[in-house]
Amino acid sequence: MDLGIAGRAALVTAASKGLGRASAMALRADGVDVVICGRGRDAVDAAVAELGGPDHALGLVQDVTEPDAPARLVEATVARFGRLDILVANAGGPPPGRAFEVTDEQIATALNANLTTSVRLVREALPHLQAQGWGRVCLITSYSVKQPLPGLALSNLARTGLWAWAKTAAQDVAGTGITINLACPGAHATDRMKQLGGGDVSSMGDPGDFGRVVAFLCSEPAGYVNGVALQVDGGAVLGLL
Repeated sequence: MDLGIAGRAALVTAASKGLGRASAMALRADGVDVVICGRGRDAVDAAVAELGGPDHALGLVQDVTEPDAPARLVEATVARFGRLDILVANAGGPPPGRAFEVTDEQIATALNANLTTSVRLVREALPHLQAQGWGRVCLITSYSVKQPLPGLALSNLARTGLWAWAKTAAQDVAGTGITINLACPGAHATDRMKQLGGGDVSSMGDPGDFGRVVAFLCSEPAGYVNGVALQVDGGAVLGLL
């Protein structure tokens, strides 16, 4: 399928590894110029090389959860490629914790990283999308927005809050050529899952396949897909809604 996005420009955050990197790779494979960020220079440079080098990819060392980082990243994307069409907002997840064990400080940190950071990114990107009457926003969250996971109280709290915000925001842009959706991964064979003791990686999803789902949500044919939380979880969510 021709995704119709060749020549467009995307910002993909927290994309030096894991599902962010897989998403950037999928977009680049469909001809999208990409700006990525990560916290470590070596990992960022390695990702840029895998994305085909500096002609079509820019790597920045930024902690996307810092309040001023989203504005800097959007500005850098427009400065490098002259436009911004696609935003894939991603950030590392919080540590495990049971509901009655997490502290106020941990809650605030999780909300900043996995809710407010994405809101900031969309807010900064939106004027550029509105100016051209076309845009795709994909927020990488977790299938826990549909089925909260035991022992991950911080992630459950922050990501479901983002889902509520995105569902509301999607209505504000409906009919403008801009869409806002969530991609909700289950267990994929990433460093994050290995850190959480995710079990046998051979039974997990392929990050590359997840990236291609993200690319579809950011595509021209997906223009009527708006306000969706699409779980990519191998059937782990059991609920009907």
